[in-house]
Amino acid sequence: MAQNTPILLIVGLGNPGDSYRTTRHNVGFQFLDRLAASCGARFAADAKFFGETARISAKAGDVRLLKPTTFMNLSGSAVQAVASYYKIKPEEILVVHDELDLQPGAMRLKIGGGNAGHNGLKDITAKLSTPNFWRLRVGIGHPRQFCPQQAVYDWVLGTPSGEHQQKIDECLAAALKWIDAFAAGDLDRVHRAILKFSNPKPEKKPDDKPRKGADEPSSEQKPAS
Repeated sequence: MAQNTPILLIVGLGNPGDSYRTTRHNVGFQFLDRLAASCGARFAADAKFFGETARISAKAGDVRLLKPTTFMNLSGSAVQAVASYYKIKPEEILVVHDELDLQPGAMRLKIGGGNAGHNGLKDITAKLSTPNFWRLRVGIGHPRQFCPQQAVYDWVLGTPSGEHQQKIDECLAAALKWIDAFAAGDLDRVHRAILKFSNPKPEKKPDDKPRKGADEPSSEQKPAS
């Protein structure tokens, strides 16, 4: 896949509602909120796109932003709706999401490939009929390393410790600086910049305990890990 294809749509994955705002699974929403704020843009709900949308101006042109509000496991409906309406190709889409297989402080960029059990990516792949969209994978760590007694579902819907959140924030802050490169299709430049986030030092101490008292959606809308 060409490395010089401009990114026209950036999708942040997450679950809607205040009870999920600070959870690990909402890293994509957190990134887009910061990106929109840094550009003076505001999100607006759009029913036909099954989410909240905004538009920012980069040096190479406008980039659309999308936060699906369908809950994680139905994210593809929103992505497909925006891509179809604006005639955006899969390789012109960047999806920002949490990644269990990367430690907090780690970040990777790739196009295509598997979904590693991430139901948001799985649904996007199904709705676009291809896995060939870009993914910015932001590490949240795996409970088997930090909290072995905790289920993956509870981990991703939990709030990171202060230390882990700081590392995630550092990744998101760095990614904000690459927006012009994404919009220009200069993915080689992003790949070079992201190398410093590829292998952070491993941690040995456990992370925080499971989050308690969070509201859960109905079984039809239950967010997937």
